[in-house]
Amino acid sequence: MDRFPFPDDLIRAQQEWHATYRALAVARPARATELRRRLLHLSVRTHWHPWWSTPAGWSPAARVELRRQTAQGRRAGADAA
Repeated sequence: MDRFPFPDDLIRAQQEWHATYRALAVARPARATELRRRLLHLSVRTHWHPWWSTPAGWSPAARVELRRQTAQGRRAGADAA
């Protein structure tokens, strides 16, 4: 059982944040303004998600664990390619 039972929409938002950040990090990204707006939108969506107001979400370790889990999935996807 996971120590932090993150809802699927929160995990997806964090994964999308990572993907958008990587797209924006390339030299001279296409649609930079659109990507910055998307990154801001996802940041707000992730930061203010209702799950953070639950007892499990009160721990600062929960935010670290969310990033760790989504980074782990990102590495696994990169290895499969």
